[in-house]
Amino acid sequence: MTLPDAGSAAFQTLDAAALLAALPDPVAYLTAGGQVTLNRAAQARMAQTGSGDWTALFQPGSVPAIQDAVQAALRGETRQVTVQVVDTVAPGLLTVASASGGALLHLHVARDPLEVALELMDGLGLGMTVQAPDTRILLVNDAATRILGLTREQLTGRDSMDPEWRAIHPDGTDFPGETHPSMQALRTLQVQREVPMGVYHPQEQDWRWLQVTAIPRRAPGATQAKQVTTVFADITEKQAMQTEMRRRERRYRSLVRATSQIVWDAFPDGDFQPPQADWEAFTGQSPAQYRGVGWLDALHPDDRAHTIADWQRAVRDGDLYSTEHRLRRADGQYVPMQVRAVPVTDERGRLVEWVGTHSDLSAIREAEQALRALNAELEGRVQQRTEDLARVTRFSTLLLTAAGEGIFGLDARGITTFANPAAARMLGYSIERMIGQPQHDLVHHHHEDGAPYPLADCPIHQTLLDGQTRRVERDVMWHAQGHAVPVAYVVTPTHDEQGQTSGAVVMVQDITERIRAQGQLQDLIEDLERSNQDLEQFAYVASHDLQEPLRTIGSYTELLARRYQGQLDPRADQYLHFMQDAVDRMRSLIQDLLGFARLSRADLTLTPTPLGDLMRSVQQNVQGTLDADGSSLTWDTPDQVMGQASLLTQLLTNLVSNGLKFHRPGETAHVQVTSRREGDMIHMQVRDNGIGIPPEYHARIFEIFQRLHRRETYAGNGMGLAICRKITEHHGGRIWLDSSPDLGSTFHLTLPAVPS
Repeated sequence: MTLPDAGSAAFQTLDAAALLAALPDPVAYLTAGGQVTLNRAAQARMAQTGSGDWTALFQPGSVPAIQDAVQAALRGETRQVTVQVVDTVAPGLLTVASASGGALLHLHVARDPLEVALELMDGLGLGMTVQAPDTRILLVNDAATRILGLTREQLTGRDSMDPEWRAIHPDGTDFPGETHPSMQALRTLQVQREVPMGVYHPQEQDWRWLQVTAIPRRAPGATQAKQVTTVFADITEKQAMQTEMRRRERRYRSLVRATSQIVWDAFPDGDFQPPQADWEAFTGQSPAQYRGVGWLDALHPDDRAHTIADWQRAVRDGDLYSTEHRLRRADGQYVPMQVRAVPVTDERGRLVEWVGTHSDLSAIREAEQALRALNAELEGRVQQRTEDLARVTRFSTLLLTAAGEGIFGLDARGITTFANPAAARMLGYSIERMIGQPQHDLVHHHHEDGAPYPLADCPIHQTLLDGQTRRVERDVMWHAQGHAVPVAYVVTPTHDEQGQTSGAVVMVQDITERIRAQGQLQDLIEDLERSNQDLEQFAYVASHDLQEPLRTIGSYTELLARRYQGQLDPRADQYLHFMQDAVDRMRSLIQDLLGFARLSRADLTLTPTPLGDLMRSVQQNVQGTLDADGSSLTWDTPDQVMGQASLLTQLLTNLVSNGLKFHRPGETAHVQVTSRREGDMIHMQVRDNGIGIPPEYHARIFEIFQRLHRRETYAGNGMGLAICRKITEHHGGRIWLDSSPDLGSTFHLTLPAVPS
């Protein structure tokens, strides 16, 4: 059967609505008319924000980029945008794609590693303690209290040498405190892995069996451990199960020996090697005599040819070996024997040995009856397998709707029952090679550093056990060529008609490019921060050092003007006036530049600050302008912000002064300031009725030394709005402008609100 690829018409006819609605990630569909449809995950996040606007899911700084991506999607383009989600520490990845004349938005949010680790440890049912160098317990999780039968208070502060601990080895001998895995890890600085230990459970008044791993931690360069983390699993049931299995194995072997004269084993290639106690006792042959193919000497000469042919065929095909021949007993008598051997395979299906029996034909009826029962069981398994394959076929059709990501289908044993083409391409296997194989052993068997990945620690395996959905943001799966592929994946359980976990669906994404992009972004951020620090230091030093020569020029210019005023010709007096005016402008410019540099270097002290108090200070600062030309200033600012009052006063004074200064000729200036709370921020607006600013200059005016008018028309150095932007961003807010020529200007800024 030939499977369709991801771009075939078969995929295009599938309906993805059900899958999108069930995805654990938030998904939104936006029409060109502005209508928004959210899936359940997005609706749940919207309910947490308390806002009806879907953009409230994101920090304000991410919204412009999202809007640009939506517009691009409406034009048929697909974009990915890194966004900052409200109340989430890690960044998110927003994929925006064109869909049915609208835009489809898929948000993938990384989770905090500590939160994931804590949930995983308790979710796996693993106990964990963190111990100091003296083995005092500093931290313990809930699973540890359940496993050990002690409360958190009873465990905290207790050390490994405490005589109240009751621990034993698997053979029942005492397990002294100085030999505990945590003590050994602290002493040797080596990880102690999967140490079996029996501990007494005081609540159940019984022994519990644990598998303990102790991991020492030390600071770089230190010779002693800083602490040791001990992780342990309760394997009491597993231990009991293994004991029962060993008991059954002994019983099975006893049964085989009771129903057969000889029990023997051979290597996978069919080589017959000692010791073979039953063979030696029956035939009287020594190991040297029957080694290799020497056992043929004990067969009747007429039976050797067909025996060899049957054995070679079974070894070649790895199939059941069955034949009849006459075997010489130690007393020389030939006994007719029914010979059977079965190939024994490991969990990967590899042949590890042959186990065979020689039975007297008098017992053949009993053996034939057992064989018929075995055949019936095999036929039942085949029938069950046929039904399983039918279910898998239906299930695979549904999975093809998510062809952009790799998808595995697993049964309850972790066997791969389905893999889509994307998963096969990602990991380098054919789909036929993946189906029927244990998924963990095939592609998830080691960590990125090459360390073995125990099945018990595998999140996918845990979902098969407890039926819980799990999301893993960073892991590796192994390519067929032997290299690790960085992946993120979601494991979702499937259920049968009775509601029991019947398997799982694993959706896998290759994150190689994301990891590379994150590394490049971090490098760019570090370079930019270093460059900004150098520029701020240069501006501070330059503006500070320029004051001294300017002060000298100004002083001598003033002396010349006082001493020689009127003694020179009018042109010389005019030149002196020009020099003094230039010195004053330069002094003002340097003071503004020095203030800008100091602002970049200053440490903020954030305190609750009423905006009404700030506006009263602003009014005092501009009172001279208000009195001079009859301008007016009003405000409605009932909110409080977290900020430094002196800087915020300077910020608002600059904005109000701009509104009063840039008024239309012949009109009285009026400036109005308002505020309102929006989530965790206060949104302020400073509105004037001035000359306005063309849209092409809205971004430019916030840059340093940028002026739109001649100094003769409107005074200033082009620093005021740059300082406003610096103060706003220094407080964690942002500033922007709405304005048109002759229609006035409205400056918007956001500042952090006082927590409710």
